[in-house]
Amino acid sequence: MNNIDVSVIVPVYNASEYIGNTLNSIINQDFDGYEIIVIDDGSTDNSLGIIRSTLENASVPNKVIHQENSGVSVARNVGIDASEGEYLVFIDADDYVTPNHLSTLYNGKSDFSLTLYVKKDGDKLTQLDSYSEEVISTEDFIKKELNMQITFNFFQLMYKSSIIKDNNIRFTPGVVYGEDTEFAHRALFHGREIVINNEITYYYVQHSGSAIKTTEYRRFGVIKIFEDLADFYNKNNKPELANLIVTSRIPKAIFGNMNFFFSNGYDFDEVMGKMKDLDLLTKLSKYEGDSKFKLKIKLFLLNPKRYYKMWMKLKNSID
Repeated sequence: MNNIDVSVIVPVYNASEYIGNTLNSIINQDFDGYEIIVIDDGSTDNSLGIIRSTLENASVPNKVIHQENSGVSVARNVGIDASEGEYLVFIDADDYVTPNHLSTLYNGKSDFSLTLYVKKDGDKLTQLDSYSEEVISTEDFIKKELNMQITFNFFQLMYKSSIIKDNNIRFTPGVVYGEDTEFAHRALFHGREIVINNEITYYYVQHSGSAIKTTEYRRFGVIKIFEDLADFYNKNNKPELANLIVTSRIPKAIFGNMNFFFSNGYDFDEVMGKMKDLDLLTKLSKYEGDSKFKLKIKLFLLNPKRYYKMWMKLKNSID
């Protein structure tokens, strides 16, 4: 297989309702020189049949890999190992992209490139951040993310394949929340700059009500991901990045996920019990950033129950 500039990696598990639309959006790109790699992760519905029927007459080179159910991280890693492109792009099985997604991302020069995405929940579209820079160093980008001055999702990026493969960067198997954040941070660390295009080319499809049913307390697992990243940065002589994780990113992740549980009706005592089990209150107290956010944390730690009642009262008055 020759002239593969980009490998598009699509992990699939029981996505028969969406995968046809996803693959058609990838097939119909205004870009030449790419391959599609689909990893069916032991689907028990008709996903594999739809994948094969959708791709069998496609003019785009493609590979369909079927494996026993091993999780999305393993599926993406299999796709990386099977890829032949100079760059890698990841698209989830229930999302879709615009026809210019690859042509907007690809320039053949930069280590990484990035476009915008929107969340789609039924007919509702929610646009996330845009960026002021056209080119930004990866270290500055990481710092802004750790301070939560920007937000991004790993699927917004096009990754230079050699960075991923030469540094043996892979998704961590068994991690169910935050594995994509870890992957992106480790990849960005080994690059120099990101070229940014503020065009929306990716539609991140949400399914109302599914998050509460499937998340439980796994969202707090992202704290361990960031602790591992802090260790990674320390070992690679970037103590300032490690410190930003401890004093900014972890406390904000704890507080944000805690509020997610509260706003979705989780029991206060149960949430607090889980936070104490994970020693999250101590980690929350290490925040050293914005004074307003620091005051919120201080008030919460002084009297969590009172803060919760006030927060719920304010939330309900806004709703």
